[in-house]
Amino acid sequence: MVGAGLAALFGCYRPTDGLRVAVLEPRPAALPAAHEPLDLRVSALSRASQVLLERTGAWPEVLARGASPYARMVVWDERGTPGGEGAIRFDAAELGEPDLGHIVENRAVQAALTGRAVRHGVTILRTGLDALEVRDEAVVITTGEGRRLSAALLVGADGGESAVRRLAGIGTRGWDYGQHAVVAHLATERPHAQTAWQRFLSTGPLALLPLADGRVSLVWSTTPEAAEELTRLDEAAFSERVTVASAGVLGRLEPVTRRGAFPLRLMHALSYTRPRIALVGDAAHGVHPLAGQGVNLGFMDCAALVEVTGDALAGGGDPGEARSLRRYERWRKAENLPAMALMDGLQRLFSNDDPMLSWARRTGLFLADRAAPLKRVLIERAMGLAGEIPRPVARESLAG
Repeated sequence: MVGAGLAALFGCYRPTDGLRVAVLEPRPAALPAAHEPLDLRVSALSRASQVLLERTGAWPEVLARGASPYARMVVWDERGTPGGEGAIRFDAAELGEPDLGHIVENRAVQAALTGRAVRHGVTILRTGLDALEVRDEAVVITTGEGRRLSAALLVGADGGESAVRRLAGIGTRGWDYGQHAVVAHLATERPHAQTAWQRFLSTGPLALLPLADGRVSLVWSTTPEAAEELTRLDEAAFSERVTVASAGVLGRLEPVTRRGAFPLRLMHALSYTRPRIALVGDAAHGVHPLAGQGVNLGFMDCAALVEVTGDALAGGGDPGEARSLRRYERWRKAENLPAMALMDGLQRLFSNDDPMLSWARRTGLFLADRAAPLKRVLIERAMGLAGEIPRPVARESLAG
């Protein structure tokens, strides 16, 4: 497997104890130690992702590293108000759930999974992938150090610039959004009360996500020029700018960390598989961070791959057989493409200042907020309680 994060997840929850797993990861930053400071990028882990982490044994460490539950979410249009017209509100209590999910720093999950993977006997090789050769019985890879290894299945979990995808000759389709996401942690004047806030501005969405230490994580998608300006402002000017842009929902906001920015684009691999090769997570698809759901799609990729490879082994086959990989690709594309289309559509619908579209957005949010069945469907989908759920996180597991 190539790539530490999701590869470590597969290694922790392998289909059978008899399956040997090795992970190649050349980037030191992708293998964080317990004492290292965490990065600024966060994700909203769904209930399904939580269950998967619980089953690997990594969840207690994720909690210890600062996972923050959020019980409510408020989404509103720039010309609306969070408490009135042009807003939609979600509450875990509507489903009888304690929370909608957890906000967690990405490297917290990565560190917890990598630690568990090592304890599960996964071999971590601090090297990259230079070449691969597919044979009938195995795929043979050459590492960055010139070492040759063979495996029944090669899993590419190495992110948007995947070496596995490139060396396997798998193309992609997608486009740049012409936006950068500005990220930082902020202190708030008022308590966040386990609520995630998202305001759709004409230049892109601004999200304030609750953290366990009482602060919030800022994810502000805007034009590249504005992003550069925001990262260069002094703290007082930045504080004023972000407080106004968030409509003051949490009072004055003060930066307590450095600020970072990264470009946003949509990407989808034309194929998730090749003979004895499978792509998962960002190696297969990249989405806009407006819903924080990218990591959950990747987790469900891994859970589905665990299921299909486990079924192959149980039937006397091997984990890289073509039939199982075709099943994996059909399954995950059927789940990922609608989710990606929804997030892309929302981004396009809300990231403009057309007066008619603005009116339509506010009206649509107003009506949706009063349509309890629709809100329930949306919440269930976001929590990973709907769709074709892999057995490791099936509904009976989630209910338990």
